[in-house]
Amino acid sequence: MKLLLCLPGNRNKFYTIIFYMNTFQSVTFSIMLLCCTTAGAQRNQDVLLSPDGKIKLAVSNEAKISFTVSTENGLLFSNELGLHLRNETLGKNPRPAGRKYSTVNAEVRPVVPFKFATVKNHYNSLRLDFKGNYAVEFRAFNDGVAYRFITCRKGEVEVMHEDCNLSFPDDCLLHLQYTGKSDDGERGFAAIYEEPYSHVASSKWKAGAQMAVLPMLIDNRRGEKILFSEADLDDYPNMFLAGQGTKNTLLSTFPPAPTEMKIDSAGNIWIEREADYIAKTKGTREYPWRWFAITRTDRQLLETAMVARLARPCALTDVAWIKPGQAFWDYINRSTDYGPMVTYRQGINTPTYKRYIDFASLNHIHYLLIDAGWAKDHSALPPLEVLPELDLPEVIRYAKSKNVEIVLWMYYHPVQKDLYDDSYNLFEYYSQMGVAGLKIDFMDRSDQWIVNFYRQAAKEAAKNRMVIEFHGSYKPVGLEYEYPNILSFEGVRGLEYSGISPENSIWHPFIRNVVGPVSFTPGSMLNTQPEHLRSGWGYNWATIGTRAHHMAYYVLLESGMQMIADSPRRFEENTDCATFIFSVPVVWHETRALAAEAGQYAIVAKRNGNKWWIGGIAGNDVKNRDFTIDLDFLPKGKTYRITSFEDGPNANGQGMDYNIRTMDVGHGDKLEIRMVRNGGWAAVIE
Repeated sequence: MKLLLCLPGNRNKFYTIIFYMNTFQSVTFSIMLLCCTTAGAQRNQDVLLSPDGKIKLAVSNEAKISFTVSTENGLLFSNELGLHLRNETLGKNPRPAGRKYSTVNAEVRPVVPFKFATVKNHYNSLRLDFKGNYAVEFRAFNDGVAYRFITCRKGEVEVMHEDCNLSFPDDCLLHLQYTGKSDDGERGFAAIYEEPYSHVASSKWKAGAQMAVLPMLIDNRRGEKILFSEADLDDYPNMFLAGQGTKNTLLSTFPPAPTEMKIDSAGNIWIEREADYIAKTKGTREYPWRWFAITRTDRQLLETAMVARLARPCALTDVAWIKPGQAFWDYINRSTDYGPMVTYRQGINTPTYKRYIDFASLNHIHYLLIDAGWAKDHSALPPLEVLPELDLPEVIRYAKSKNVEIVLWMYYHPVQKDLYDDSYNLFEYYSQMGVAGLKIDFMDRSDQWIVNFYRQAAKEAAKNRMVIEFHGSYKPVGLEYEYPNILSFEGVRGLEYSGISPENSIWHPFIRNVVGPVSFTPGSMLNTQPEHLRSGWGYNWATIGTRAHHMAYYVLLESGMQMIADSPRRFEENTDCATFIFSVPVVWHETRALAAEAGQYAIVAKRNGNKWWIGGIAGNDVKNRDFTIDLDFLPKGKTYRITSFEDGPNANGQGMDYNIRTMDVGHGDKLEIRMVRNGGWAAVIE
């Protein structure tokens, strides 16, 4: 165990006292820190250091609770905290009642390992208790910090607001997603987390301008980046951020709790009335974690597992039935299949889905997702009436005979009726029919009510041994670790939008995918540079970026239900690429970032068992990028065979151009990689 002390006269030096103790398991040490006075030290200040001593969190509690976070390069940011209840503000004129320091050196083993089979969870913590039955807990990791409020009150409390007032010493560059526009043109809390990324100086984000969702990437322009998000969100709304212009300050804001809702003829659920509070919740509880990943290199962002550390442990005792896997996705390619196998009119009908099942079975694709359109009225109450052209029980039976499982798209309104009306049981009905899971869509909200819906849906699905993908969703906040039957979330501007450019998607590995699994819907075999794009509904669905670029997404982006998003015929015409894509796992035992510059390029190696995969993508800024990658992550003394898919010599103009290269490699060998604009590189090492 390491105890880090700031000794008198040395405010900026940290000394390490090491205690050795043999143990076979992770142990939490509660320790009493010596009170060291320093020249000019602030009154009522507590200091918490990361285990390696490189991050310093200093808490003050005089007129209000605030803290600063610093590294050896100086101050990163400061934050003023407050939890506003109906008749009082916790954190205003705080009266200390006790403090407790501790150190934890443990491991987290996720049921579905999106990035690592074992996540190291090493941190120092500080809990400050205050009179009035509340506390604030802080944790300092080697790659970030986190904090949360804790209350111990009788009955329920009404939370009016939570202060998170972030201030930066200098102008920062913010990489963020604004909220989208609602149908009436207003920008509010009806966020779908699918806006393109904007890149805004903190001094230019004016008060009263549109809000942004989390996560947000903050570049302090001196070599460090901060990724800000939240975790363990329960019975509480999502946090949004608003700017304050020249003050270099960001302020938290939250959607009010809905008190009355209605459903329209199209199945949309609209909030009719809102409360003046953001949450009515239990008086004794732990509030969501606010966390900040702090990185000195952009590679660190690609390896961050902060949400896994802060999430609740798995709530399920039986998890053997949960099967992560790829899913053949029909939605944008229902009319693009062709060839001698297609002797029927394509559409939402039994012959079409039997063709997809045969294709999935032949290529060992675990799931077939039947997306929107299979029911006569998706907003009706369950069970839903199926189109007459689709014999759903027969499709499910046929899929089981081919070792393929069916996932059904579902509008969220019938699901919420199941959860809150005892006369319906949608999960039980479809589970007994043989459906393996649901893709639940169009929540498009972030308030307390909808947050509780996610948890209830996951819990009810698990009771019926069903997996879930949340579409039309906010970003992951750790529920997928508590309920590992949640295999993926949308909350991203993905390839279901025609014309999505790598200029935007290049940010996903550094922002959205850091916080959890993402349904980006990769897999297009029709690839083009942006100036040649002719795509959309009514066209063959094409995507911007080279063939290797789109193959690399399968390695680079994490999802427990990774979509296969092109038609069977296109994959049959590109068997070498298809064979690679279908072989890529969706769970990973180890992740290594090899090269990265946020918004420019990312190259990552991932291991499943004794095989390694490498995926790299580049943005739109230059014609060619050259990299030298060291294979020092391979075990010594063995020879491996690498098969790589690389941008071809004409890929700068013809996005379909690629080459395949095979060679023997070993530990310490170096790979020369070239990616063109909007290009990529994908490989397997075995």
